[in-house]
Order: sequence, then structure tokens, then C-alpha cells
Amino acid sequence: MEVIERLFSEIMKKERSIGAFLSLDIEGALKQIEEAERCGGALSGIPLGIKDNIAVKGQPLTCASKMLMSHKASYDATVIERLRKSGAWFIGKTNMDEFAMGGSTENSAFQNTRNPVDLDYVPGGSSGGSAAAVAAGMVPGALGSDTGGSIRQPAAYCGIVGLKPTYGRVSRYGLVAFASSFDQIGPMTQTVEECEQIFSVIAGADEKDPTCDGADYQIQKQKTDFSTLRVGVVSEIEKMGIAPSVLAAYQKLVEEFREVGAIVEEVDFLLPSEAVSVYYVLSSAEASSNLGRFDGIRYGIKGEGASVEEEMRASRAAGFGLEVKRRVLFGTHVLSAGYQDQVYKKAQRYRATLKNRMKELFSSHDLFLMPTTPTPAFRLGEHSDDPMGMYLEDAFTVPASLTGIPALSIPYGKSELGLPIGMQIMAAHGQEETIFQAVKGLESKNGIFGRRDQDV
Repeated sequence: MEVIERLFSEIMKKERSIGAFLSLDIEGALKQIEEAERCGGALSGIPLGIKDNIAVKGQPLTCASKMLMSHKASYDATVIERLRKSGAWFIGKTNMDEFAMGGSTENSAFQNTRNPVDLDYVPGGSSGGSAAAVAAGMVPGALGSDTGGSIRQPAAYCGIVGLKPTYGRVSRYGLVAFASSFDQIGPMTQTVEECEQIFSVIAGADEKDPTCDGADYQIQKQKTDFSTLRVGVVSEIEKMGIAPSVLAAYQKLVEEFREVGAIVEEVDFLLPSEAVSVYYVLSSAEASSNLGRFDGIRYGIKGEGASVEEEMRASRAAGFGLEVKRRVLFGTHVLSAGYQDQVYKKAQRYRATLKNRMKELFSSHDLFLMPTTPTPAFRLGEHSDDPMGMYLEDAFTVPASLTGIPALSIPYGKSELGLPIGMQIMAAHGQEETIFQAVKGLESKNGIFGRRDQDV
């Protein structure tokens, strides 16, 4: 018990200034650790933070929304079941943008989370609480969910590692849905090795999730011979309006692949401006459907009214925040008569085209490199009145989301202000193995990502 109290005491010292957690399971910690020790698995005794849209039996499941502020999970998500069997235990639920809609964790109904690197900056979102908890050393790892970049972007902003797995390789059972054809649960850690370890536990088919039919994952050996590795890089990326520090980091990573002997080729992948728009059309349409259940009758706080319709309206008005309302209304609009063909179906066709482009790209390349974000983290409140500016931060993450391919964000350098920069490594559908082999091979030659500055 003394060890537990000391652990939570250290967490709380950092938590007061960062605000990474919405709840901490101090009372259940001792029981969890005893169960974890009995398991004796690959993650025996490792404490993890869990994003508050993933069900952990007996713990809060609020999605950082007033709508679910008193809700507790009655079952474990599949990923939680697998982590328990591996010996992991769960410190608490991390803060997030409400219902995973946002890129800064400022859309939480309960509190802001700050970036541990600089408290004046956002940690990213929507998995900002998980990213901040890992970056601050409160936990060695955490789970997040990624719909349009919600693992990778906060990983980049906070200087940690984050993986969006291939769509369908990790079960979504027990994840509160935002956009069901995009959502994926993934690990966020301080190192690539730790990220791969957690991924190896949670990956694999699940009969409870019919979309989850991916293969189990085995820890990979590092790549030693890069001479046949084909790496695609973005042609004329300097024209994409990215920050100079991000461009410099990207060019350095490209050169690192060249120096180890990889075949590096420029790819005409001038990121279509439509990609972000298409993502928000499709994800908002799915959100409007998925959030229909939160009406104060089936789920959520109950509003007052003279009729059922008025009660539902009052419940949603009080329970949902501005960003959720904005996306649900937009999603309902694009699905309405007269706009479904004009907007929604057109976006679906674009998504299919992009999937074909990615398939073609990976027919001749093993990996594809892009920055994770166009800029380092922005200041708290900087995009509060500029939702479009916030959405454009997803410009480099949405292609992998729209096409369902795996993408790993690694910490790679810092900006002039000392803020972390993230680089994104993508591979073909189901090829997380290729990503981890290559990244571990680079680390064996040049040092651990995220710790190179410390080693100098």
C-alpha cells in the first residue's frame, strides 16, 4: 500500500499543473496490482493510462462530456481484457476532447490538459490526456483512439511515440464510437520498443467486433539490411506550407534513410486540399448517427420538457459541447435529402480514389514518410475561435485515416522554441511489421527516437 500511495502522490504532483487525468483509481490500485502479479504476462505490473472513451469495468466512461458525467463502464473493452491478461493494470482515465472531437483537448467538458513540455501549449487531441500523461512520466504507456489523427498528433506535440494501427487489426469493442469506419485504438509510449510491446498484446481478431479480422502481432527483429527497402518521400513538400523546423526535421529523416542504404524515391503526392474536407464530411456524418443514442432516454443526462421530443432536445443542449454540436449538425446536414448525393456520396467516391492511390503507392514502396503535423504544438486558446485552423492541423494524418493504413508517429527533433516535432512513417494495409522493423533498425544505428537529444 505504501508503494501505491507513493506512486499516486508523485502523479498528483504533476497532475496539478498538467491535468492529464479525469479520474484516478487509487482505491482499486492494490487489487489490480495483485491480479496483475498473478498473471505474470509480458506487461506484468505495468501501469497504464486509458483514454476515457474506452470501457474499463467499474471505472468512469465519460468521453469528457457532461452527457455521460456520471456513467461507469459495466464491462471491459477487448483491449482491456487482453492487457489485463498480460499483467497490466490501469491507473485511471485520461482527459480528451469531448467524444474524441477535437485536436487540442480544449473541448473537454471538465478541464484543459497542458503540454508537459511547455504548459502554455496544447498537448494535442483528442488523446491529449494520454499523451501528456506519458510525456510527463506519470505512466510508461497509455491507450488512445485515432479517428483522424488523435493518437499521432498529440504524440507529435508531446514528443512521444504513437501508433494508429491498420483499421481492423485492433478490436473496437468497448470503444465509444465517434466514426466507426475510421476509429482505431492504439498505444502511446515513450519509446518505439514499448509501443510495439503494447501493440503485440492488443492486436488480433475479435469475434465481438466484426470489422476486426487482423492478424496477431509478434515482436519483430530490427532491420539490418536496408538495401532493398523502398521508401517514398513527398515531392516538393516545401510547397505545402509547413513550419521551417518541421521541414528541416523531415529532410533530416529522409537523409537518415538514405545513409543506411534505403532506396529513397520522391512521390508526387501533393496532398489534396480536399482530403481534410472529405474526412470531416464522412466522420461528421458517422458521428451524427453514432451519437443519436445520447438522447437522455437511452443514454445521457435527462433534460426537462413537456414532451419526449422536448426532453431529448433539452438533454442534448445541456449535455453536448459546442464542437460536438457543430459536427453532429454538419453530419446530419450532409446526410439530408438533396445533400447526400451532392456531398456525402461524392466524399465516399473521393475516399475510394485515395485508397486506390495508396494501394498503387505501396505496390512500389515499402514505407511512406510524411511529417505528422504541419507545425509544432500551438498555444492554448490559439484556435478557440478558428475551427478551420484546428481542422487543418490534421492535414498530414487524415490520408492514413481515410485509407485505413497503419501509421507510426515518432519524436524527431525540436522547433526553435524547444517544442517537439513528430515524423510519420506509413506502410501498406496490415504492415505494422515493416514499420517496426525499419524504425528499430534506424534506432540500432543512430539511437533511440526521443532520447537522442539527451544522449548528446
